[in-house]
Amino acid sequence: MTTSSEVQKLVVVTGASTGMGASTARELARRGFHVLAGVRRDRDADAIRATGVEPVILDITEPEQVEALAARVAADSRTLHALVNNAGVQVNAPVEALPMAEWRRVFEVNLFGHIAVTQALLPELLRTKGRVINISSIGGKYAMATYGAYAGAKFALEAVSDSLRREVAPLGVQVVVVEPGGVRTEIAARGIGTANDLAARMTPEQDRRYGDLVRANNRLMASGTASGLTADAAAQVVVKAVTTRSPRPRYTAGRDAALIMRLGRLLSDRTLDRILAANLRRHYPKGATA
Repeated sequence: MTTSSEVQKLVVVTGASTGMGASTARELARRGFHVLAGVRRDRDADAIRATGVEPVILDITEPEQVEALAARVAADSRTLHALVNNAGVQVNAPVEALPMAEWRRVFEVNLFGHIAVTQALLPELLRTKGRVINISSIGGKYAMATYGAYAGAKFALEAVSDSLRREVAPLGVQVVVVEPGGVRTEIAARGIGTANDLAARMTPEQDRRYGDLVRANNRLMASGTASGLTADAAAQVVVKAVTTRSPRPRYTAGRDAALIMRLGRLLSDRTLDRILAANLRRHYPKGATA
């Protein structure tokens, strides 16, 4: 339900072209916020433009575009209520086989870009006593095989979020982390395609070591995505973090995320390794050795 205090407040949502970001932007607009929805292409802007949703061209790894976003916010008479750092890419490959350029790209998008946008908008958020919502993942707490780069960036985002929260809480700014599990969005399908492309570039020795693992993980990813939350359902958790008067420092999104978080707190690392390996083993190609 929209309150009078929410009407005409600004929220910035990065990565709003599709999926959870687009759903979050639309739901916040429905509740009366004016959303600056970060998209990378003109056609994405045309697709999301609506009452209360104003697309802005934003690649969070491009300093000029981040500066333009900050200038757009500073020029607006409305109060900046929240920044939702949602943009991201999913790249899955074994640590040994992932080229360093890909490691750097994942960290540029999934970590450094978020820090850049946060730095650019934090002076305004400090003035308005707003909040920062960082979209992490269950991979920000527990890293499965082939998730080294993606989870590494998310682990780092969790750490940055903790540090930032403790820095700015005395100044009136709230920092919240949202940790989704499987969500039915395009990022997972793109992630599988990227994993296949990277697997095709592995050396014959690497393929013998990891090929079946990559194929099994792709099947597991596809299965988890198909049974996961819809983008709209996941967006409701993000919207709760944006609108709740006193949000928790962390929210999970989805039963799988809640379950893994709970198991991770209760079980030893070796026991959790065995559970994850057994779950993955079901997806190995017939006759393969896990």
